[in-house]
Amino acid sequence: MAWSDDFTRETARYRDGLARLPDDSNERQRQLTRVANAALGAGFAHLMAGQRNEAEDWLREAASRYRESYAGAPPDSWGRMIGAVKLRVIVGDWAGACDDARWTLANDAASAPSPIGRYAAAVAQLVLDDDAAAGSLAESLLEEGGDRFPADVAEAISGIAARDEDRYVAAVASVVESFETRDEYLEDVAIADTALMLASIAARRGIETSVDSPLLPPAV
Repeated sequence: MAWSDDFTRETARYRDGLARLPDDSNERQRQLTRVANAALGAGFAHLMAGQRNEAEDWLREAASRYRESYAGAPPDSWGRMIGAVKLRVIVGDWAGACDDARWTLANDAASAPSPIGRYAAAVAQLVLDDDAAAGSLAESLLEEGGDRFPADVAEAISGIAARDEDRYVAAVASVVESFETRDEYLEDVAIADTALMLASIAARRGIETSVDSPLLPPAV
């Protein structure tokens, strides 16, 4: 896999995006999201190439840009909160992840009618070690049905919250498999980032993840 090509492409997108930040608040939040996506792509390319230090710098930058982009964005822009928390979890920035988790919950993600909003809240609660709240939100996601929210992701969250290793391991393996069958990835960088985030959270609770996949970086 030519990860260097991905890094070169994403770096160019990132620099171009920053060079063309508009003053209009709506256009600016959109452009900042593109900048964040490009930084994410660069970071994931480094991560998949086994270049952890470089990956961490880019993924921290992406997390910061996702949060910055929320100013002026529609109130239900949950993906930016998910992105910020997820990337800080992946790089092991738990202080930053907790701060972004509290920000997510302060924006009423837990009461969102959208399952994506409640997913953001469930991840935030796991990061903040409120397993009871995370488990309750996971159950609400399971009730949505697989056509509205991926059941295996909800099962993985529920398994982590309940410290049910067997349930978590089976669910996260399904999550990885779902990524392996995709035709498209954010910024065209093939990585099972949701599974990587879940594995990092599970590891904090002493639950190990043993999944072999070309979509996971060398350390997983």
